[in-house]
Amino acid sequence: MANHKSAIKRIRSNETKKLRNRYQHKSTRTALKKFFDLEKKKDAKKQISSIESMVDKLAKKNIIHQNKASNIKSRLSKHLSSLK
Repeated sequence: MANHKSAIKRIRSNETKKLRNRYQHKSTRTALKKFFDLEKKKDAKKQISSIESMVDKLAKKNIIHQNKASNIKSRLSKHLSSLK
C-alpha cells in the first residue's frame, strides 16, 4: 500500500482513467461489430466517419496502438467498398 499522499491520489486517478479507457474501448468495439453487421452501403457511409473518429481518439490517447488504429480503419473502408 502507498504511504505518500501523492501516491494514494495517483492510485485513485489511475483507477478512474482505467475505467474511462475501458468504457471507451468497449464502446468502439461494439460500434465496430454493428458496422460489420450492416448490409446496406447507405447506412455504412453514415456511420464510418464517427467510428473512424472513435478509433483515432483511442490511438491518440494510447489506448490502442497507432498501427492497430490504421488496420481497423483499413478494414472499415474495405468492408464499405464491398457492400452493395
